[in-house]
Amino acid sequence: MELTGWVKNYEWGKNGIHSAVAQLAMANDPDFVLKDDEPYAEMWMGTHFCGVSIVKETGETLDRVLKMELPYLFKVLSIKKALSIQVHPNKCEAERLHAERPEIYKDSNHKPEMCIALTPFLALVGFQPIDDIIDNIDEFQPLSKLIGKEAVHELHQKRDTESLKACYEILMRSNDAKIAACLKEIAKKYKKELESNELLNVFNKINADFPGDVGVLSLFFLNLIHLKPGQGIYLGANEIHAYLEGDCVECMACSDNVIRAGLTPKYKDVEQLISSVIYEGKPARCKLFMPYRIDDFVEVFAPPVDDFAVIHVAISHTVDTYKLEIQKYGSIMLTLTGKRIVKLTTKDGPKEITVSRGNIIYIPVEAAPAIEFLHTEDCGDDFSAYIATYNYFRLA
Repeated sequence: MELTGWVKNYEWGKNGIHSAVAQLAMANDPDFVLKDDEPYAEMWMGTHFCGVSIVKETGETLDRVLKMELPYLFKVLSIKKALSIQVHPNKCEAERLHAERPEIYKDSNHKPEMCIALTPFLALVGFQPIDDIIDNIDEFQPLSKLIGKEAVHELHQKRDTESLKACYEILMRSNDAKIAACLKEIAKKYKKELESNELLNVFNKINADFPGDVGVLSLFFLNLIHLKPGQGIYLGANEIHAYLEGDCVECMACSDNVIRAGLTPKYKDVEQLISSVIYEGKPARCKLFMPYRIDDFVEVFAPPVDDFAVIHVAISHTVDTYKLEIQKYGSIMLTLTGKRIVKLTTKDGPKEITVSRGNIIYIPVEAAPAIEFLHTEDCGDDFSAYIATYNYFRLA
């Protein structure tokens, strides 16, 4: 089944044609109307009730056709302005938060997620090693003053997760006036220090976008990650993070649960974030998630959860035919570049469908054990597509 993605116009998205989401939506849907001044932030592909994909042929929603909910939610993101400092709850927390505050936590599922860069991509992910955080607090004295001598001294002495938690709690609970004064002093008097730590441009941008926001000070606690296209990060439950800039494909458990505490105009649940987050410091290099290669044309991002995996198919335009082995789970494929004829099995028998940039197709259970990518006369560029599926690789 060919699908139409559900576009979200959150204010942090890239505007108009600059957005990969808008570009793909235009290619995917001939009725899509582009507005130059409109932000196009996300395109959802799946069955989550906040943005269900539409089956092109019938106009029905995918969940009604399948008569089930897929365990994953597949997305494209185009980010101009930082997303919130956030964590995603584990399953038990999600169930409790949904029961207590369903208007904020809209479902009862956990939300581990995978992000794979399509363009150079910038994100804050996890706490830095504690020694590096101590160096930052010592170097930026307004931050040290905000946290307070007692907590900073404790962090110096113990250098453990409890003392780190104590410092971060004080920071996140600080009143707005003190946070604004701290940021103002750092911006005015610590430009050289910011530059030497490669933080100046990022600090200036998010400080301008979110003036006086405590989330800006998380720069001195969290790892700043630079992803190249094709590189990925995995965010398990309670892993603190914030996407800052760039385009990516994202896959997650089928949920929209987010605990926010900074860099957002939305509701900030500071106490829940402080309670949920994992206070474990690791170097930035540890946050990259490495795929494993099946062959010359396919690599798989298989996280340590059952809900989802992402398959990247990259076939040279010189290759006539490629057969991808799959298992009996429904999958969604998004084509990014090139053109191919996809040959697969459906309940109505064999079927061939031509796909190119922006095409989204649902690959049914009965397509197993394989689908074929066939050459076309006008295949153009090398073919590239991402496939979201159930993480059956954990069963292998």
